[in-house]
Amino acid sequence: MRAYVVVPEVRTRQSSAGGPHARSAQARLDEAVGLARAIDLDIVGQGIVRIAEPRPATLIGQGKVEELKGLILAEEIGLVVVDAPLTPAQQRNLERAWNAKVLDRTGLILEIFGERARTREGRLQVELAHLNWQKSRLVRSWTHLERQRGGFGFLGGPGETQIETDRRLIQERIARIEKELESVRRTRGLHRDSRRRVPFPVVALVGYTNAGKSTLFNRLTRAEVLARDMLFATLDPTLRAVRLPGGRRVILSDTVGFISDLPTDLVAAFRATLEEVLEADLILHVRDVSHPDSAAQAADVTAILDRLGVDAEGSGRVLDVLNKVDLLDPVERGRLEASAGRQSGQVRPILMSAVTGEGEAMLLAAIDERLKGEVVHRSIDLEASDGAAVNWIYERCTVVGRSDDAETGRVRLEVDIPISRRDEFDRRFPTSGA
Repeated sequence: MRAYVVVPEVRTRQSSAGGPHARSAQARLDEAVGLARAIDLDIVGQGIVRIAEPRPATLIGQGKVEELKGLILAEEIGLVVVDAPLTPAQQRNLERAWNAKVLDRTGLILEIFGERARTREGRLQVELAHLNWQKSRLVRSWTHLERQRGGFGFLGGPGETQIETDRRLIQERIARIEKELESVRRTRGLHRDSRRRVPFPVVALVGYTNAGKSTLFNRLTRAEVLARDMLFATLDPTLRAVRLPGGRRVILSDTVGFISDLPTDLVAAFRATLEEVLEADLILHVRDVSHPDSAAQAADVTAILDRLGVDAEGSGRVLDVLNKVDLLDPVERGRLEASAGRQSGQVRPILMSAVTGEGEAMLLAAIDERLKGEVVHRSIDLEASDGAAVNWIYERCTVVGRSDDAETGRVRLEVDIPISRRDEFDRRFPTSGA
């Protein structure tokens, strides 16, 4: 579909907006174009519209509406993406003025999520977010929708119907989805309980969309997760085991990318997925340091973590991973290395490239060091025939070393024990040595 991308910039907010990490209008436009291209829209034009103050009827001024109308007609544009929240009235008025479908930022993100979700859980979460958005917003729906691509059909056809959305049916569907997602949460809870019984710490990857999380995930786990230079390439969570230099295994979790102005409904809907982050022993905040808006992106991720109840700056659970250093020029890289070197050990970020592998060993060592406080080490000698004792240790602890003595029939285990199980272990094996 031929599309045009518009970024409204309110002049009166320039001096007070956003603080030190405010984005430029051009950066917002580049991101909006990237979002639109993520669902294969044919971008035939783009522009920044500067306005003194938002207009209640159309957001942008009438003169600009008329100017864009001529361009939209001349270029036979079927969709206009407005990178801002639109009220239902503003959306309808612009659609009538331009005789084209209009999609605001929330609708575009929902469309991307609807197309990308692969698992049943992911699709349920996206549908829930869409229905909550639709319930209070859409009073008319577009027909002749293209359904082959997936998504929710926001990008469909040439005509508008007069059919009123049946709020009762939507609410009933929302209730059914919430019930199904509650079942998903219970299942995830059981899985987490199982992991606690086989106590591998959980390390979650978070970051702005397209920061390189999935590439890093593949690098650390040697997996084959989709990793592309594309916004929201990952929606559904993926878990894999990784062995650290000290021999301990951890569970690495790749999660959905964050983005500025992420709709509240989406944060709420993906809470079941993001529970992996909430429950994680360590969170790796992956940052694309080659991006001109890296600081603003990091601030957005921190804000979303705060909304989820994670204290990204004061909890000690977050380790910054400064990714894509291979794309920096020598001067910028030197400045970044000097800045990182001035920070103390606990908060010092790791510089790396998930593509080349540079910094991988340092990252794994840092993860190992961060998680050491979560376990105690013991050495223990057992009869090899004491299967119950050996199984107990393997099920509840991490065995980082083992030596079998065939002559004596004994086995020596080097064991990392979760702090929560230390007393239980010492009661069961009182002669074990630290």
